[in-house]
Amino acid sequence: MADVFLDAALLILAGMSVMAIVGLRARDNSLVDIAYGPLFVLAGWGAWLTADGISPLHPRPLLLLALVSIWGLRLGLHIGLRHRGRGEDFRYRRFREEWGDTIVWRSLLQIYLLQGAVVLVIATPILLAIADPGGGLGAADGIGVLLFAAGFLFEAVSDWQMTVFKRQAEHRGRLIQSGLWRFSRHPNYFGEALLWWGIFLIGLGAGNGWVGLVSPLAIAFLLLKVSGIPMLEAKYRDNPEFADYQARTSAFIPWFPRREGPVTSPHEKRRDNGSTE
Repeated sequence: MADVFLDAALLILAGMSVMAIVGLRARDNSLVDIAYGPLFVLAGWGAWLTADGISPLHPRPLLLLALVSIWGLRLGLHIGLRHRGRGEDFRYRRFREEWGDTIVWRSLLQIYLLQGAVVLVIATPILLAIADPGGGLGAADGIGVLLFAAGFLFEAVSDWQMTVFKRQAEHRGRLIQSGLWRFSRHPNYFGEALLWWGIFLIGLGAGNGWVGLVSPLAIAFLLLKVSGIPMLEAKYRDNPEFADYQARTSAFIPWFPRREGPVTSPHEKRRDNGSTE
């Protein structure tokens, strides 16, 4: 098992080293977000190809690798297309301003290597299944696939709704409050958290599969307490329009609005919203 995690860690390190060179030269550390999803694909398939002593055609690791590939490649494509012409994301610009002359080494440690470590932790159920696939697929795996499918659709559909909304000129300056965004302020974050619970359930049948619980717990902690909702919503702290949206809309788990609020006016100042914005 240690060899599988080591191989994955080395592949992640290599991928993040390349992204560090690209991001630092381009003065755009937010390029690392494009690599986030594909890095799971690289680490997972690379660890599977180099693993010794396991059945290469066992359905559990192959199922997990197929699902994470669908998710990771879609997410990378979405973020890459959205990033075109936008420059560095505001969160990374703030780091650049705060870090000053220490930008290079702090970027390496606090952006690239730290995010690489996060990828390794979250990929735990997949790597455990590669190291010891366990028995055949069962009911828990089926439930896991259903949770993954629901989470993937939530994330993909909400990302698509945000993209379509922002492309329409009449929506310039408006805050999206329709579609899945009517029921959650961050439906794409909810979808991502849900699909990783599905991956955990599939991986639970592997040897030491219970250790994979660290994956959905880490995702939930990051989204709810660290770099997800808190950092994004801090941007709108003094925005009355967002305060109204916040007062009636669930932050994370989709639910019916607590009360109907006014529809935003196209004449209001432009604001961005969304977990991947």
